[in-house]
Amino acid sequence: MDNDQVAAILAEIGVLLELKGENPFKTRAYTNAARTLETFPERLETIVAENRLGEIKGFGQALQDKITQLVTTGSLPYYDELKASLPPGLLELLEVPGLGPKKVKILHDKLNIASLSQLETACQSGQVAELPGFAAKTQSKILDGIAFRKKYASHHLISLALRTADPILDQLRSHPDVIRCATAGSLRRHKEIIGDIDFLASSRNPTAVIAFFTALPGVILIHASGDTKASVVLEGGIQADLRVVTDPEFPFALAYFTGSKEHNIVMRQRAIERGLRLNEYGLFRSNSETNDPALLLPCATEEEIYNQLDLDFIPPELRENQGEFDAAAEHRIPRLIEWTELRGSLHNHSQWSDGRDSLNDIIAAMIDLGCDYWAITDHSKSSVQANGLQPDRLQRQITEIASRNRRLADEGESFRLLTGTEVDILNEGRLDFDNDLLAQLDVVVASIHQGFTQSEPEITRRLIRAAENPFVHMLGHLSGRLLLERHPYKLDAHAVIDACAETGTWIELNASPYRFDLDWRLWSYAKSRGVKCVINCDAHRLEHSGFLRLGAGIARKGWLTKADVINTLPLPQLKKALAQKRA
Repeated sequence: MDNDQVAAILAEIGVLLELKGENPFKTRAYTNAARTLETFPERLETIVAENRLGEIKGFGQALQDKITQLVTTGSLPYYDELKASLPPGLLELLEVPGLGPKKVKILHDKLNIASLSQLETACQSGQVAELPGFAAKTQSKILDGIAFRKKYASHHLISLALRTADPILDQLRSHPDVIRCATAGSLRRHKEIIGDIDFLASSRNPTAVIAFFTALPGVILIHASGDTKASVVLEGGIQADLRVVTDPEFPFALAYFTGSKEHNIVMRQRAIERGLRLNEYGLFRSNSETNDPALLLPCATEEEIYNQLDLDFIPPELRENQGEFDAAAEHRIPRLIEWTELRGSLHNHSQWSDGRDSLNDIIAAMIDLGCDYWAITDHSKSSVQANGLQPDRLQRQITEIASRNRRLADEGESFRLLTGTEVDILNEGRLDFDNDLLAQLDVVVASIHQGFTQSEPEITRRLIRAAENPFVHMLGHLSGRLLLERHPYKLDAHAVIDACAETGTWIELNASPYRFDLDWRLWSYAKSRGVKCVINCDAHRLEHSGFLRLGAGIARKGWLTKADVINTLPLPQLKKALAQKRA
């Protein structure tokens, strides 16, 4: 097992022990060990092989033995027995927002609650509000949390869907009977949350392709399997459907199954207005619904379908019936940003706060990725849970980054680290660092990390006040949402965007798949007000640099071009843009 897998099991052991009411010091030892491993720079495999676990602070002999067993064997009987000693439904209760181990233990001890359905019933009958440490407001929040979880039970982040779909797509492409294949549906449209994965393939031997698909290693359940369609459940719980069509049908099926439903309705109506019929099988010269091959208008690609309907090609990300048809008819579809045009990220974390990697490791990885720059914006002092930097530590970090940049220059390397901070916007809108310190930094991202329950006017004022600060370059993850986990806090986004337009403040498109914030639906308004976007990874480990690609997909969905995104600029132009706000 690697560091992340071991850390996840140790964290779960800590939770299980807390649910059992074990000694809090014992519980905390596992929780702290998990946190240590999440940001530990060395591989556990090496540490265990060299018998150096005892050198890590807080790792006693019992913990060392368990970690060694996990790393060397991949299993831990202690963990399995602990898990089996508790009702499985208790862990499910922890997925309800606002419920931690202590509250779940009370619910189980006092009301014998061990499932979501039992919890919902107890809340509806008012029993939960009568428990010590609970109240009517808590009970109401729990019901809201259960409803939220039910609503999104069959939904998945696009990052998981892409990780699942890409290898399957590669395997379909390699099959000798597959002519063309692609993903369709909400995944192809790059929606931030998807329901299932739609695959489409063309073939002269569909039964062979269906048999191949249903026998893939990642398939854990087959719902249905026919001559041209199969529906399965993949590892991770995502449902996937494959449709196999003839190759002449492929572009029509791809357009149809990509959607959206609203986009397809307009497409069919445009066809009818031109005396044609459009469906998943073709575009036909007919006044009535038909699949007659003799009436087919052949189209080898989706582009040709759109052209037949007097439209420029509409990229899949824009197919939401939100202005794309007028733009396509008037030749106003923009050239959307490509992720390869991004030159770096301006919001990232390192070992100095809650990131995993050292400055040297970040430099090496980002040079290898081909970036021009990478900003280190560790948390400010009020983010205690994220090991936020006190002013003196930030000053030391500034010095260390300058030293590394001098070394890069001496080596003839053009890449540079940028100094920065993700400074907390405190409850009244004041920033967590003084302006004198912010003035020394290359990049300042201002974000809200606490006070989520404030009213809409209060949170809106906080964000506007931050935008008005001449040393703040951008607002980070504007709504505070965590997809499938936490609703956004209440704010007047248009008022904040207006304030950013007036002050020259940028808005981040946080490319973490849990955030994608600012929402793509708001970028059209931001763009109309002249507000620039910054696609940031909010990276906490090296592999998060891949979020640039995800963020670019969301930016495309928001109609953004290279010119709309600040971090497409080369370093000299970026530095000028960073200086403009302060000027």
